[in-house]
Amino acid sequence: MEKFIEKENLENFIKKIKSDNKKIVFTNGCFDILHAGHVRYLKESKKFGDILIVGLNSDISVKKLKGESRPINPEMDRIEVLAGLEAVNYIVLFDEISPVLLLEKIQPDIYTKGADYTVETLPEAKTVLSYGGKIEFIKLVEGRSTTKIIDKIK
Repeated sequence: MEKFIEKENLENFIKKIKSDNKKIVFTNGCFDILHAGHVRYLKESKKFGDILIVGLNSDISVKKLKGESRPINPEMDRIEVLAGLEAVNYIVLFDEISPVLLLEKIQPDIYTKGADYTVETLPEAKTVLSYGGKIEFIKLVEGRSTTKIIDKIK
């Protein structure tokens, strides 16, 4: 998949993008059972720059965050689905609960998160602000969540 970046190639990849003076937007999430809220969120995120990189929680990371019954879709399937979206330029997997290590490596111009966060409640805010990055909050689509979809199926 041409949109998937292996972590070991990330540093050189980012140098290339930055040497081309492209504005990098970064966001992250589990993106398990992709829904309209995810798609709108990613489209809005992309509007802030030239390149949208999605940090995708690995299966290990999703289990830590959401419990043993998650993810529903394995990481390679989630990568493939995200790669099919026009707004997404690149995807990188991470095993940690927080994308702080990726943010330190990528140092995107813009970091986007859902508007259910604020600068004060966002764990990654300190990292982004430390290198001069900006944080943009994206309004969430009311009533759309993977958890609600799973509950409805049950």
